[in-house]
Amino acid sequence: MFGKILKVEEKLVKVENLKKTIQANIINFHVVFEETNGGSGTSPKIVGEIIGMDEAEISCLLIGEIKENTFISGVIKYPSVTSTCRIVYKQELELIIGSQDYISSENLLIGSSSLYDGYKVTAKMNDFLSQHFAIIGNSGCGKSCGVASLIQNMFYYNNKMPRNAHMVIFDVYGEYHTALSKINALQGVNVKYYTTKTEIEDASSEIVSIPAYFLEVDDLAILLNVNDHTLLPILEKTLQYVAIFKGDGEKAIKYKNSIIAKSLLDIIGSGKSPNQLSDQIISTLNKFNTPELNLESPIVQPGYTRTLKQCLNIDAQGKMGALQFIIEFLNTFTTIEAFDVDRTELTYTLEDLYNALEFALMSEGMLNNTALFEKANDLRVRMHSILNSNQCKYFEYKGGYIEKEQFVKSMFLTRENDYAQVLNMNFNYVDERFAKILTKLYMKLFFNFATSLKQRASFPIHIIIEEAHRYVQNDNDINVIGYNIFDRITKEGRKYGVIIGFVTQRPSELSTTCLSQCSNFLIYRIFHPEDLKIVVSISSNLTNQDIEKLKTLRPGTALVFGSAFRVPLLTKLNLPDPMPASSNVNIENSWYE
Repeated sequence: MFGKILKVEEKLVKVENLKKTIQANIINFHVVFEETNGGSGTSPKIVGEIIGMDEAEISCLLIGEIKENTFISGVIKYPSVTSTCRIVYKQELELIIGSQDYISSENLLIGSSSLYDGYKVTAKMNDFLSQHFAIIGNSGCGKSCGVASLIQNMFYYNNKMPRNAHMVIFDVYGEYHTALSKINALQGVNVKYYTTKTEIEDASSEIVSIPAYFLEVDDLAILLNVNDHTLLPILEKTLQYVAIFKGDGEKAIKYKNSIIAKSLLDIIGSGKSPNQLSDQIISTLNKFNTPELNLESPIVQPGYTRTLKQCLNIDAQGKMGALQFIIEFLNTFTTIEAFDVDRTELTYTLEDLYNALEFALMSEGMLNNTALFEKANDLRVRMHSILNSNQCKYFEYKGGYIEKEQFVKSMFLTRENDYAQVLNMNFNYVDERFAKILTKLYMKLFFNFATSLKQRASFPIHIIIEEAHRYVQNDNDINVIGYNIFDRITKEGRKYGVIIGFVTQRPSELSTTCLSQCSNFLIYRIFHPEDLKIVVSISSNLTNQDIEKLKTLRPGTALVFGSAFRVPLLTKLNLPDPMPASSNVNIENSWYE
């Protein structure tokens, strides 16, 4: 079939078509150009891909070299006019599409070659799972099945059980529960299910939970959807006050008296009417008080003693006659300086945080600054809304005090204290906004855990985010808290063993930083011009022919490429067993059943 080389133009080689016929079934097959040097075998073999043919010639695109039994992507040396051309041999093909020994802890089965019947496409386990990756494709193209298949392959086709794996799936539609059931049945392997459904009917699931006392300033900013960095000092005060209010030491109580007294003096100095002052002081002391400073605290006056509440009485002339005595009494508490609260084993609830936030608003003089108060009061309103919804249950922890490191490790333990290699986080029962919040909070928790380990990357965590374009965006976090947690992990996470897999149907809506940090890609059928542009931009070795293929791929077939693959390969991913609950609606069954 292959005759002499007719022409070499950059990476395109034209070869004489000896049969003078068009064989469409070999389009995209790989060919090898080698020198006729007496069979010494010392010259590298140059590899090409058939991209077109007519009755006169066959067009081959050069893609790499085989040297010392290794395929190297990219071409430095070009075939000479005396080189012979032939279809690739089996041993050579394995160097290109991956080892056919896929029941191995070294190799990860990706799927079956769409081009070569009976051949599998594999990647080195370490090359694929030590880098961030993205799975991209239109709705209905098979992404969820592909994700389920890859996870199953890691466990099904392995001569060693990955007992120390830590995989987390953010399952926004609750699709993967069934797909993971057989993994859960393997010896020594467990899947742990978390759910956002607050009334659990399935005993195998636990409600997602982050202890409220884990929340830092950045976490509160995310939780309360803060879009103005000037509000962060209020959240810092909130955490300071909640620690003080929950403390019961002598210093904590004295400082508590001090900040309450200063806040009441600010109210008195606000210039409001006596009636307004009385109401506001009573309201404040009803919520924030101590044994020494409350509405029943005695205030000694010449000749008699009255309670603070009695001193707030308004006389017939509309005046508060004992106001000076109240001021003198409050001044006795204001000489205590701030101190560092011992947070060791300190626990508090979301309600405690809400009360501390209210006090922070008051103590900062917000009540006297209408414009600033309205902006800051949004924080209180949002916190109150969470407290009065089922969302507050996600911040309850009934196990007493626990360190963050111990908490993360406990997430990967079953009720029987066995290791769980896969966590399925079902976020199907919360709205998109709150699912995004929970995802960010968990991502930060996992990342901080990994960076705190003494032995770097000793507890690798692989995180798969479904519908990633809904959560991993170019949002405002960097302008508020100074970073985007997804961007930070994709830039820094690999050295700590935190690896993310993004699953999305709209890569153009995904964070550009995150996508740029991905090293491996599985691209299913996509049509949108903006998404196609993104795909072109993320790989330097995709050809125009590859891009055209993406528009017509069948469901379940993906173009795979990246650092774990030698060349872009059309791959049919195996149907998972069991399947995820991600199939399209069946109109015929639903209409005519």
